[in-house]
Amino acid sequence: MAASGKVTVVLKAVKNITVQFCPFESNVGSTRMFLSVMSSHKVRATNLNCEVISTVKHDRTEPVVEITYLDGDKLMMKGAKLNCSEMLSSFQSMCAAKELQAKLAAAKK
Repeated sequence: MAASGKVTVVLKAVKNITVQFCPFESNVGSTRMFLSVMSSHKVRATNLNCEVISTVKHDRTEPVVEITYLDGDKLMMKGAKLNCSEMLSSFQSMCAAKELQAKLAAAKK
């Protein structure tokens, strides 16, 4: 969980997060840690309407995280090739961009 201390996670711009993995594969550690961070009470409290869905499969599929934002954009990350810090950083930078867009749109009105 040390990765979560470096990045502040806010789910304000997120509609849902889907995490899919096979627990018996050796490359699922970062995906499971990402799921753990997203499922924490502190993070979930930032958007109570955000769904966090985990699908555990036993078919040797690659671990995948798919995030759907409120504006319909999606971010897909393949956990086998990323560590948890990289996943959190990508996720949070996209969230920050979405929040900035929302502020700019509100300022124009």
